[in-house]
Amino acid sequence: MEKASIIKKTIAILSLFWLFFCSSIFAGQKTHTVFFEGEENELHVYRIKGTQPGKTLLIIGGIQGDEPGGYLAADFYADFLLEKGNLIVVPRANFPSILKMERQINQDMNRKFLDDDISNYETRVVGVLKKLICESDCFLNLHEGSGFYSRHWETEEKNPEKFGQSIIIDDSVLHKTGSRELINLEKMASQVINKINGHIENKNHFFHVNNHMTNHTDSIHKEQLRSATYYAYNICKIPAFGIESAKILPLEQKVRQHIHAINGFMEIMEIIPKNPNIDLKKPEMQYMIISVNNSIPVVVEAMQRLKISKGDTIKIHDIVANYERGLSVDVIGLGNQFNDMKNELVINESTRIEVKKDFYKCGSVFIDIDSQRSNSVKKLSITESGEVSALKYKFRINNIPNLVDNYSHVKVRMGDKLIIEDLVSGKVDPSKYIVNFKGFVGNSDNNSGEDRGYMIHIAEGSLMKRYSVDNMGQCYQVVTTLDGKEVGKIFIDIQP
Repeated sequence: MEKASIIKKTIAILSLFWLFFCSSIFAGQKTHTVFFEGEENELHVYRIKGTQPGKTLLIIGGIQGDEPGGYLAADFYADFLLEKGNLIVVPRANFPSILKMERQINQDMNRKFLDDDISNYETRVVGVLKKLICESDCFLNLHEGSGFYSRHWETEEKNPEKFGQSIIIDDSVLHKTGSRELINLEKMASQVINKINGHIENKNHFFHVNNHMTNHTDSIHKEQLRSATYYAYNICKIPAFGIESAKILPLEQKVRQHIHAINGFMEIMEIIPKNPNIDLKKPEMQYMIISVNNSIPVVVEAMQRLKISKGDTIKIHDIVANYERGLSVDVIGLGNQFNDMKNELVINESTRIEVKKDFYKCGSVFIDIDSQRSNSVKKLSITESGEVSALKYKFRINNIPNLVDNYSHVKVRMGDKLIIEDLVSGKVDPSKYIVNFKGFVGNSDNNSGEDRGYMIHIAEGSLMKRYSVDNMGQCYQVVTTLDGKEVGKIFIDIQP
């Protein structure tokens, strides 16, 4: 009897252990799904399931790539653990536009949720987002808006047509399908706004409810009929909110405002996190893993030089940095325009591999063509970058590469197409320089003075004559600065 009793107790203990083990697997579960893996528009979706069941909140950032406050805030929630409820987090819905720090590439992704049959990568991503929205109980679309929203006209930058510092709703209430239940969207938004404003000292920066009344005949925001929040409101019948921090505010402030907004909606949805934290550290690449001609990959640290033979094929397998998400590589002058990770590229001239965390440049590795190295040599040579100290510029004129010394002249003709691809420096990461073609603006929406990578068309009226050396439009300067100090210059001579 005693032996039977011990066996029963053992079975009972094992049963309890099995129940605990199973509950620990399915509760508190985190999954990471990659859509369109290996393509330029890879879409990473993170699902966090709480220990206790509850409602599901969908958080989407980066649907427009020039709004970092939203996707950097969403990033924190991909690492959350939850006591109760569920999160679906899409930190970077539009990664190509984030890398370019532009609102859109082919089309505005946030205007493709209604009757859009144009085939491009944005269409495919939106197809996934639509499914995620309808799986959720509430949806937050994180944005940055122009100016400051006000219900009444105050100034050119503060009026009803502006979006900044507001929570956008499509109507005051939401009618649930097949039910008399009404969800008061304005009340939900107001509750969260009270929490956000409690962390804002400047009253001019307070958030307000911005009711677009999207489907009303007198709405001034009919474009929102094609937006993600209206799709959630009209098709999926769930509460949806656009969180709009003002573009003009400092980045850290915008990120924190989005976090306060997300936390407020999580509280309303009774989604309880485990020990959230915030860490806005500066992005820094440590090393990358590269293979040459499909050989065993080697580790190349930031600012090191990898010597290969002309015609060798390289492949970047991975990047190690102080961030896990939002990383990309650009092999200057080769590959595609967004992300060259895991692409096999033939190298015929010396170049640089630039690493970005989102649109932040955070490290470089140099690829040098070694004329002395035989193709039969198997051992790769990795050296420190200090071997090259003088600046050299990598130009492409009418798609023909040119390597140009500092303070030299480059001759072009009317009709030529010029790209400043890169500059080579051994002591300082080239991404830290500003290379400015005086008289040319690459991006009028974000004129940082950096003109590398833009097509410069040498044509009448394309350049501003007042910036030319002679004020006649015959000689222009490309000025290189580091920390605001001039360190280099190239002269562009336009021949008749």
